[in-house]
Amino acid sequence: MHSAAPPVRRCRLSGSPVSETSAPLRREGIPLGRIAGVPVVLAYSWFIIAAFTVIVYGPVLGRQNPALGISAYIVAFAYAILLLISVLVHELAHALTAKIYGWPTQKIVLNLWGGHTQFESFTASPGRSVVVAFAGPAANFALAGGAWLVLSSVSMGSVAEILTNIFMWANFLIAVFNVLPGLPLDGGRLVESVVWKATGSQAKGTIAAGWGGRVIVVAICYWFILRPLLAGDSPDFSLLLITVLVGSFLWMGASASIQQGTLRGRLHLVSAAGLSTPATGLPATATVEDALRHGGAVSLVVCGPNGRPEAVVDAAALASVPAHAAASTPITAVSYALAPGAYVPEWSKGQELIQFLSQLEGRYYAVVDHNGKVTGLLSQDAVLAAITGKPRRPDTRRQGQNR
Repeated sequence: MHSAAPPVRRCRLSGSPVSETSAPLRREGIPLGRIAGVPVVLAYSWFIIAAFTVIVYGPVLGRQNPALGISAYIVAFAYAILLLISVLVHELAHALTAKIYGWPTQKIVLNLWGGHTQFESFTASPGRSVVVAFAGPAANFALAGGAWLVLSSVSMGSVAEILTNIFMWANFLIAVFNVLPGLPLDGGRLVESVVWKATGSQAKGTIAAGWGGRVIVVAICYWFILRPLLAGDSPDFSLLLITVLVGSFLWMGASASIQQGTLRGRLHLVSAAGLSTPATGLPATATVEDALRHGGAVSLVVCGPNGRPEAVVDAAALASVPAHAAASTPITAVSYALAPGAYVPEWSKGQELIQFLSQLEGRYYAVVDHNGKVTGLLSQDAVLAAITGKPRRPDTRRQGQNR
């Protein structure tokens, strides 16, 4: 499964690029090396699900197979390892299939909820999105089929047979669960792609698939919690806990998908030219007197010797300069600095503009035309307001306004 920025494919047990240096990987978890060139990280949270598996499944194995004794807990831990391998194969299937389409894979992370494959920037299409998404469940179906063939044709000892049977059912259930039609599960990509193809809008597809994910959560809660209660039975505590945890996580993932789709649907509103306020550039050698000649109709951007925007005139500071000192006060004395490189072409828009701004510091960005001439001043708040649809905070530092 994947998100827009950065794209991600997730497998559930139940589906601006980050630097790939070793330090960030260690902070996220334990680096396990690379497979087919893809870094694999074991998140620290995986040990939680491993411990849960041993504590919950160990006694069950012991009751079902008294001869195991205390080794039932070792078998339960082996079960956790087999689950880990199953998830890793699932994620590798996503990564290797994506490589066919030239989608660069940043890393695979194995964690509490299964795992996810994180991609760098790529261009998706409805068909390719479905193929990459369903590669994961297909790999698990293949593993389940292989385990079934082994069980059917080879005579094994009790422990080996138990683990092979567990491996078969684990992969089968992972595959089935992930093809359910709702995000954040892999099957949600099918819903997304169908709506995307029909409407021409990936955003609408993502929202529809997110609602599909919410429906799945409601259905799971009904089947495993409400249905037994209505029948007068008490749900098993372990099953109840797993249902609540998985349901909560899926609900959060579905809600995030809906939000992501909503934001993506507003990307066409994000443009440097459309969201900026009028501005003009002045050289750093100008004085306050030069700035006052422009009045308060536009923002004033100070440009360095190379012509690049470096600062913005502060209206309050400009107004505070006494008239007799206006000609001798440099404009730089009443300006606040822009972050290095904080200027964008006026034709920038959509995801390209957002990704570029995410790499810059500060709240303001000069807008320039093809000739490098300043034409506007863009605020971070204006971009956020366009993306979220929420009113932006008053811009208190523009030329002609009070602080």
